[in-house]
Amino acid sequence: MTPALLDEFRALLERHARPDWTTAIDGVLISRVDRSDPSAPSMTGTVLAVIAQGAKRLALGDRVYEYGAGQYLVASVDLPVTGHFVDASPDRPALGFGLTLDPSAVADLLLRAGPGDTPRDAGGAPPGIAVSDAPDALLDAVVRLLRLLDAPRDRTVLAPLVQREILWRLITGEQGATVRQLGLADSGLSHVARAVGWIREHYAQPFKVADVAGLCGMSVSAFHRNFQAVTAMSPIQFQKQIRLQEARVLLTTHPHDVTAVGRRVGYDNASQFSREYRRQFGEAPSKDAARLRDEARGPAGVLP
Repeated sequence: MTPALLDEFRALLERHARPDWTTAIDGVLISRVDRSDPSAPSMTGTVLAVIAQGAKRLALGDRVYEYGAGQYLVASVDLPVTGHFVDASPDRPALGFGLTLDPSAVADLLLRAGPGDTPRDAGGAPPGIAVSDAPDALLDAVVRLLRLLDAPRDRTVLAPLVQREILWRLITGEQGATVRQLGLADSGLSHVARAVGWIREHYAQPFKVADVAGLCGMSVSAFHRNFQAVTAMSPIQFQKQIRLQEARVLLTTHPHDVTAVGRRVGYDNASQFSREYRRQFGEAPSKDAARLRDEARGPAGVLP
């Protein structure tokens, strides 16, 4: 990677970073984080994240991903992760760029591609998260998109074109299989994404894996295999992650009503709820909630 390109990337992020991470370009986020907090849970969204400075570590099920300056992460399914910055300080903050990945835009590029323009996909569903070194062609496109923040007259016309170029670089790049399946309506990843959405919507309800597999048009064995490949968890483990994350959010406003919160997210047994909560977050629900209320936390997603 060209040092001059990475230096310009850092400078643009420093100049345009806002507290809420938003920018004047829809779908583009910039983060600036000046402390390494303990691991916190979040949902990834479907996103490209490129780090210019610092590093972040994410855990998804039994998989751990770490990405630093000059590397990118793609998440093609909205997954529950825990993560923290491992190298951020006021003197040297973590700086990152994020771009929301639109399945319809990926599908459009795939339809426009000529025969042989994209690599052949291997069988099975790719993982929902992948990390690679950012090639110069991708980083160059990201920097040109960020330059448009200083060019309001050009932004409306040129930003969508550069965003499409970034998507194309991802589609044809090292982690292209993960991104390409985002735009394929009948891919294994799309079936898992449908199941993920259903479980998130009905997380407080018990369910049979066979019923969810049926909703996705898959056999139970194929569903298990693809779900595990994408999420690094079984469907039941995934549901538990969602329940506990939702409980943590609720407890910040209802810290003294642990039993009711547990019931609301699907736990009939208060002891089981407290036990699994402590295992996940390291503290009893009420104690963790009190600590969170005392801390000012920024956004905790995959973006650095």
